[in-house]
Amino acid sequence: MNKQKRFLLSLIIFISFIGTGAAQQVGVNSPYGRYGYGQLSNQSIGVGESMGGISYGIRRGQNINFGNPASYSDADSLNFTIEMGVSGQYSKLSDGLNNQSFQNGNFDYLAFQFLALKNFGVSVGLLPYSKVGYDFGRDVITNDIRYRETFYGSGGLSQIYGGVAYAPLDYLSVGANVSYLFGSINHSRDTDIGGQGDEALKRLVSKSFSIKDLKLDFGVQFTYPINVYESLTLGVVYSPKINAKADIYPLDQLYSATTAKPLKTDTLYNQPFDLPEKFGVGLAYKSTNLIAGIDGSFERWGGSKYPTSLDSLTDDTRFNDKYSVNLGVEYVADPVHRNFFKRMRFRGGLSYSNSYMNTKVYDPNDGKSLGTAGYKEYGVNVGFGLPFRDSLSGRISMVNLGLGYTLMQPDQKYMIKEEIFKISVNININEFWFFKRQFD
Repeated sequence: MNKQKRFLLSLIIFISFIGTGAAQQVGVNSPYGRYGYGQLSNQSIGVGESMGGISYGIRRGQNINFGNPASYSDADSLNFTIEMGVSGQYSKLSDGLNNQSFQNGNFDYLAFQFLALKNFGVSVGLLPYSKVGYDFGRDVITNDIRYRETFYGSGGLSQIYGGVAYAPLDYLSVGANVSYLFGSINHSRDTDIGGQGDEALKRLVSKSFSIKDLKLDFGVQFTYPINVYESLTLGVVYSPKINAKADIYPLDQLYSATTAKPLKTDTLYNQPFDLPEKFGVGLAYKSTNLIAGIDGSFERWGGSKYPTSLDSLTDDTRFNDKYSVNLGVEYVADPVHRNFFKRMRFRGGLSYSNSYMNTKVYDPNDGKSLGTAGYKEYGVNVGFGLPFRDSLSGRISMVNLGLGYTLMQPDQKYMIKEEIFKISVNININEFWFFKRQFD
């Protein structure tokens, strides 16, 4: 094994340990994380995110496309592909009267891909499924008594996946991912009871749970060659429903600056945590210079079971069936030109979806409940691919930069409008591992 391979292997092992440890250290601040499983992560990684989140019809061996496992069979037979991503975001929250902003950073994902046998691709990796992070409060008025509640939470779900794809025909590929879904989520509420100074009493109520289960994703891609340089690919994906069970660990205690008094708590065993089945379809056009595609997906969240003890909502009002539409494009003037700028890739995309969960809404004037409501999510993305070439093999890898803006527009008055500005960096390394060199 030459020095370059030893260095890359050491780097991969190091990042894998760091990534696994950081998987639960998610950076997000959103009050919508209070409900359900938090904010769901985009399952289109790397360059797909800069193209509006499209993935189902994308078939390009240089990039890892987790969104449709059927794409793995297009991997280059001489390459070992490594992808990793980090991001930073600025979030602005507004309720129409007050504003608040946050800055966060994330280790997003780490993934590998290679061709194990002819027309048989393999991919493994670590990426997030959902993120929870919030800290907000409200004043409650009941029978002329006013007190303040503060809500905060943390955690999220991640997935370690292994996927395979096989292309029995030149125009057909099928694939599947098996993921180990895991993570812990904690929700807490602080209530001011009364008193002054060291005698001021507060009540802390928190509930936490951990989920560990298997998640399956199946994909198919059918490619129609228009000519030698152009093709159309139709992609279809399906993920079965997950009926997970987990224990809820509650904590209830009174505390002051000097004392803490635990109240009686009981663990809730084998509580239901459903995750929905998902259907997706996408169509992508590919030529030497251009890739353009459209995706649509449906997630059957409605009626999914989830413990009422965590949010006091019902199975009928908690979740909404989720619909998503994504559009994306990538353009390169000449992918093999000597001029660096002609080899740069320019990307852009649009996305739309509704929220999968509803939140409780209160009138800030009197604290009365106004029921539940969700929000609409609109996204705009642009990105750039900066190529660099291995001087020994001539293989081309990429540093991908992405900029994104997301607007979470609430469906009802008094809810929080959230704006997110995100910058992401993705490193895509196509290492020439499976070529027998004559010298080291």
